[in-house]
Amino acid sequence: MLDVTMDMEQFDCPFIDTSADHDVAFSAMHWQLDTAAEQLETRLLVESPDRYELGEGLSALRDHENMAEYRLFSKEDGTAIVRTVIEETNAMSTITDHGGYITGPFLIEDGSERWQVGFDDEATTEAALHDLEKGNEFVVEDRSELSMEALFDTMRNANAASTMLDACRDLTDVERDTIESAADAGYFESPREATLSTLADEFDVSTAAVSKNMRRGEKKLLRSVVAALDGLE
Repeated sequence: MLDVTMDMEQFDCPFIDTSADHDVAFSAMHWQLDTAAEQLETRLLVESPDRYELGEGLSALRDHENMAEYRLFSKEDGTAIVRTVIEETNAMSTITDHGGYITGPFLIEDGSERWQVGFDDEATTEAALHDLEKGNEFVVEDRSELSMEALFDTMRNANAASTMLDACRDLTDVERDTIESAADAGYFESPREATLSTLADEFDVSTAAVSKNMRRGEKKLLRSVVAALDGLE
């Protein structure tokens, strides 16, 4: 199995058109492609830094000519959750015609979309990418061979991975910046290539403040590691 990650620009996709015209981003929470009906059903998280812009983006998405069904589940401040059914795009049709399948969530912003798709062999992958060029613009960002064992391992341990992701998201900006800077500077190397004093100078705070921020962040991450280890299969 070959896993291909692409930065895709489709010319007939409601999400790409909307994100190009409005300051909104889409993250797919659930998707289901109905090849018989030639439609894609999705549930998406929609985000925008501006509440008004979010409303404008949602209206544009709802009224797009390739939108078959639209339902707004919730909307609060700069986020919304929607269910959509869109007509199959040229890129979707090309992928499925070559036996391709979705291997990861869609992420759409600024008029382009991050796609993760899989194919069974090299020849099929090459043929699909060749045909995609006829009606779309894209850049292959990553291309790797993924064994079925590795795929099933990822699926079996999705909960453990989710626990780690939640811990990363729970970090404050200060905790994240402190840990990242410490790692980049070599603080965690042996012997250490950085000290609390050099990190304190970088952030223009006391060594006690740097130490406190790092300990709080480390505590959150280590707690999640222990929880993830308990859930590993």
